[in-house]
Amino acid sequence: MTKIKIAIAGMGNCASALIQGIAYYGKKKQGDAIGLMHWKLGGYAPGDIQVVAAYDIDRRKVGRDVSEAIFAKPNCTQVFCKNVPKTGVKVKMGRILDGVAGHMKNYDAECSFLPAAAREADARTVVKVLKESGAEVLLNYLPVGSEKAVKFYAQCALDAGVAFINMMPVFIASAPEWAAKFAERGLPVIGDDIKSQLGATITHRTLAKLFADRGIQLDRTYQLNTGGNTDFLNMLDQNRLKDKRISKTSAVQSVLVKPLASRNIHIGPSDYIPWLQDNKVCFLRMEGRGFGDVPMHIEMRLSVEDSPNSAGVGIDAIRCIKLALERKQGGVLSGPSAYFMKHPSRQFPDNVAREMVEDFIAGKHRE
Repeated sequence: MTKIKIAIAGMGNCASALIQGIAYYGKKKQGDAIGLMHWKLGGYAPGDIQVVAAYDIDRRKVGRDVSEAIFAKPNCTQVFCKNVPKTGVKVKMGRILDGVAGHMKNYDAECSFLPAAAREADARTVVKVLKESGAEVLLNYLPVGSEKAVKFYAQCALDAGVAFINMMPVFIASAPEWAAKFAERGLPVIGDDIKSQLGATITHRTLAKLFADRGIQLDRTYQLNTGGNTDFLNMLDQNRLKDKRISKTSAVQSVLVKPLASRNIHIGPSDYIPWLQDNKVCFLRMEGRGFGDVPMHIEMRLSVEDSPNSAGVGIDAIRCIKLALERKQGGVLSGPSAYFMKHPSRQFPDNVAREMVEDFIAGKHRE
């Protein structure tokens, strides 16, 4: 079986968990492996994924082998696979644009980004690297709010003729003009804003659907998230959160029989607590009325290691996009986007989206 060759923009905690996972499951047998939605997908196991190019802007990562860069500060996710083999791929200096929030430049160096002094990459150089490396898909793991930077890498993917997976909430796959560009080039795209395997969004959606299925009127709800990684530090700048709030809120609103008024639903990051590191804590409340208009409510606390929680979803997204490349299928992959992402071009209930993914894997046409 050939390798699935990937390039990554943004070597933060999520990239670290993904790359650790590729090495970790590469040593496992199917019967010993837990934490995956699919062991084999289209004939590909997690260990069949290979990083062939990588970009970041932090001086502690640029110039280092990918296997070392994923453990460099400010990364703070759990190390569950210490012995990641050398890749022979060095992290290249990327393009900053709006990728670094202003308040992070003067923050504690342990938690913040420290831009390298190296010359920033231009589009021509990135396209050349993608082509020469043999990359088949570019994964976007840039910080929330990096709209200009994300669009820069999305255009590079188009120009290099590689597929694109948008893991964060700048709208590419769900934006008609960008979706059309990938369709015109015959390149598959999955996005936007990756869900965790069992995180705040999927849990909130499941409970909201349960309310509706059991005849409970949902009147008000909130989802507040705290964490201590660079993602949460970055999101202290409220100006960078517009798309993130839209993404998370629409993911929940889409499963309701009738969307809630904006004053009755509040979803999004609420604070940065450094000592939590990559642990994300979600506080969820749902208020409703049941039989006889009698009130009821749910209070829930969910604690997860944020980055590994999305890595298993990322591994499935990579393998699905590889199948699309083999089938010469371009444009937005509706089923994988709906199941793996918070803000797809079309929302579906999770059970339907899951069936769409299984049909996609089996090669059955379903849109």
